[in-house]
Amino acid sequence: MNTAVDVVDVSKRFRLYHEKYTSLKERVLHAGRNPFEEFWALRDVTFSVIEGETVGIVGRNGSGKSTLLKCISGILQPTKGKVVVRGQLAALLELGAGFQPELTGRENVFLNASLLGLSTREVERRYDDIVAFAELEHFIDNQVKYYSSGMYMRLGFAVAVNVEPDILVIDEVLAVGDEDFQRKCMGRIRQFQDDGRTILFVTHAADQVRQICDRAVVLDSGDMVAMGGAGEALHHYHERLVAAGGVGDPAGNDGAEGAPRLRRIRLGEASLEHPGTGSRGYLLPGESLSVQVPFEALEKTPDVVFGIAIRDQQGNLIYRSDTAELDQTFDAPVGVGRVDFTFDTVPLLEGSYDVGIVVSDRTGVAIDIQDRAAHFDVMNPGRTKGTVALGLRAEIRPPILG
Repeated sequence: MNTAVDVVDVSKRFRLYHEKYTSLKERVLHAGRNPFEEFWALRDVTFSVIEGETVGIVGRNGSGKSTLLKCISGILQPTKGKVVVRGQLAALLELGAGFQPELTGRENVFLNASLLGLSTREVERRYDDIVAFAELEHFIDNQVKYYSSGMYMRLGFAVAVNVEPDILVIDEVLAVGDEDFQRKCMGRIRQFQDDGRTILFVTHAADQVRQICDRAVVLDSGDMVAMGGAGEALHHYHERLVAAGGVGDPAGNDGAEGAPRLRRIRLGEASLEHPGTGSRGYLLPGESLSVQVPFEALEKTPDVVFGIAIRDQQGNLIYRSDTAELDQTFDAPVGVGRVDFTFDTVPLLEGSYDVGIVVSDRTGVAIDIQDRAAHFDVMNPGRTKGTVALGLRAEIRPPILG
């Protein structure tokens, strides 16, 4: 397998200036010296990306994700180490990056596409597709300084993907735009994957990482703390968030980040019960399932919410809900308790599924999380195909003979 991107011992240092001397007098008094402190945004980051891989980069705010992508894209030069990129690279790093606000959308399409290596003739050939993808036919001749953030993102993404690079680098911009356009973007990413292209992207949406990434890199305060399969990397990521006092939930939503604090509630080891418990280790389609999760409240905690998520082995979300959606309120006293999630029927066919559990407060800030709290299998004894047992009935009515 060929390597598309090599990141070798990359470190990036910035200077943080706390005072700025602007007058001649100040500069003379301080002999031209401006005090600063060194800030290492990245430290000795090393990994490789194989051609055709999709790799996510996750981490808390300020962990160095965007700096890493800028080093890979050549916008920033590493202080130490090196980045080797093999193939044409297109980067969509922030809204409006590379756009000239006084130029029209049409003019910016030609400018940005040329910067990405296309000739004027090639841009002309792809121009209609770019504008149609961005859905900006009625605004393309307006100056982009009048564009909304969503219009910026749509135009930038449309240019980047229609250049058809070998390597596509995306920084968080998929979070902008309406649901229909996000689906269109994900569809184009899937097409890129089918074409064997390489993708690196930063996101806070854990579900996107599970669904489309082969592997993921986890950064924390500039250090690479983990790299592995999407599920494994997200597990490390969530552990870091828990330790820092702000965690995401198993459905893929990151919680608020704050100062480290003691976990007020700790989740214990989950257990499963179903009609075949003790005699077989799998469910049959339509059987009931109970997920029992012990917990310990270390301090009195009002308005506690327990949530559950079920995913298949590809990371696709099958089901998600919580006690708040069920209109159940709970003020946790100090001590040990248990939450039971009961499904009267599990309408799934053949497959293996992971269960994630989260406990959070009413604001959505998670207190503790078990990304893979439990696992169950469903065995279909019949010949029905698919994922869901829909309970089909059929009635054949013979023709009426005249």
